[in-house]
Amino acid sequence: MKHPITYILAVLATAAFFSGAAIADTYEGRAKCSSCHKSQAKAWKDTAHAKAMESLKPGTRKEAKVKAKLDPEKDYTQDKDCVGCHVDGFGKKGGYTIETAKKPLAAVGCESCHGPGKNYRGDHRKAGQAFESKGATTQRKVVADKGQDFHFEEACAACHLNYEGSPWKGAKAPYTPFTPAVDPKYTFNFDKMVKDVKAMHEHYKLDGTFVGEPKFKYHDEFQASAKEKTGDKKIKEKSNDRHTKRSDRHAADRRLAGHRTGSGRIWRGSSTLDRRILHQLSLDDLYANGTEAIDALWRVGC
Repeated sequence: MKHPITYILAVLATAAFFSGAAIADTYEGRAKCSSCHKSQAKAWKDTAHAKAMESLKPGTRKEAKVKAKLDPEKDYTQDKDCVGCHVDGFGKKGGYTIETAKKPLAAVGCESCHGPGKNYRGDHRKAGQAFESKGATTQRKVVADKGQDFHFEEACAACHLNYEGSPWKGAKAPYTPFTPAVDPKYTFNFDKMVKDVKAMHEHYKLDGTFVGEPKFKYHDEFQASAKEKTGDKKIKEKSNDRHTKRSDRHAADRRLAGHRTGSGRIWRGSSTLDRRILHQLSLDDLYANGTEAIDALWRVGC
């Protein structure tokens, strides 16, 4: 080989390209997150972020729009210079588009702060399952390497501090018209705002699935005062119900094993009433009718 160094560099460049592609922005929408994080999702629905797209509709927030020199009757949900800060992943792979608007991406949802989820959600879910079944913890770095953002201050600044004259160095057009000069309430302080449950969402006790760095700087503070997850009891009850039903069915299998004939019908017992009923039942009928059918079997001495 005449140029081994050139070859090696080409291989490294190709590897870097595909490595970068593997963690490219790929948004999925908040429905994927809320299927597990039910309490957080429910609390989020009451926040200003959840209603972000509503503020772009004609006739909404008239006074604020007039002060910012905007037309209060214009439909800004179709304005590409505005939509980006009111949805998840605008202009990025898998993100919200004006042409094919998807409701799970319409609002400032989970992925606006925590990063596009497609690349890390599978590992996140597996970690939860491993903790639930074995008590095994997972290093945060596993999901951080695949795009989960544990330090999302920059993501917030990209909208709330993106105006001309901003102290944030990343400011660039299109700028937000809602600046501190228009109204002091638009002064943005991340450390204060991230603790405002009206802007973000309530914090709930986490199981302890993830450990190590990177860890959000207020993680421990939030967890110290976090609420119990409201859906836990119901989820556990449903899980127990499913387990009970499976156990009942297995018990039915054992009880009925000796009562099947070649036709799959139940052998007749001695009670005239129950015998006539049971003669018409198949095993599937018994499963569908649950313990009532099984009790009938016991009454006829099967």
